Amino acid sequence: MKIFISSDMEGTAGVVNWDQCRPGQHDYEHYRALLQDEVNAAIDGANRAGGPHEFLVNDSHGRMANLRPEQLHGEASYLSGHHKPLYMMQGLDESFDAVFFVSYHGSASGSPATLSHTYNPAAIAEVRLNGALAGESGINSLVAHSLNVPVVLVTGDQTTASELRPFWPEARAAVVKQSVSRFAAESLHPARATRLIEETAREAITALRESGSAPAAHIETPSVLTVRLRNPDLAEMATWLERVEPDNTDPTVVHLADDDLLRLYRTFITLVVLTRGIAE
Repeated sequence: MKIFISSDMEGTAGVVNWDQCRPGQHDYEHYRALLQDEVNAAIDGANRAGGPHEFLVNDSHGRMANLRPEQLHGEASYLSGHHKPLYMMQGLDESFDAVFFVSYHGSASGSPATLSHTYNPAAIAEVRLNGALAGESGINSLVAHSLNVPVVLVTGDQTTASELRPFWPEARAAVVKQSVSRFAAESLHPARATRLIEETAREAITALRESGSAPAAHIETPSVLTVRLRNPDLAEMATWLERVEPDNTDPTVVHLADDDLLRLYRTFITLVVLTRGIAE
């Protein structure tokens, strides 16, 4: 069985401040080690469900070089570096059997959600997928669904878990912290957090094996991403892209519609990159 792991960092138990997950800051080395432990716990849990398994870990946070490759369990392959055409989902293809989202966080408008954002906090205020609030887990699900690979595990806070549910109702969630606000959370002790992730990953892979078929995504095709930008200038710039249309009533909103979900995801990523310069 091949398992794809997309790892962020804001969802790690104990992380509540940007400086904890930014290289060069005093606390970063400590919290990157906690992230490493959570990724390894997910790998260990999958292996407890029977193996052998093949793992690819796509480091998807910040500069995308946060993990220590020699410390990854399961002899996992490691995909790192910040220029990836499929960004947080780079490396996924039809040969994989399952997707894990580890240390994910809530969406820009999700609440309560510690360190909430959706790809680019300076530009994007909210994203909805077919009307449902979508964080990075929901948007990234477009890639998984287009390749017929189920998302079976997400780890992070309670809001992250609830935001994935409309798209993958059968996915397991390891809630390692309860967000109080955007900069406060009650986190499990790291040892308890890793045990929870390991056990939830084991349950997810066991359920996938026993079902005999992959759980289906609840994502309609064609799909529509409705994106609310932080100002009208950003929204106007977004409409320079093909298949991006302005909203009729709100000058900060644009709509991306496509029957090709992988192309829809690529259009969204291009929108993020395009608006990054003016947003900053």
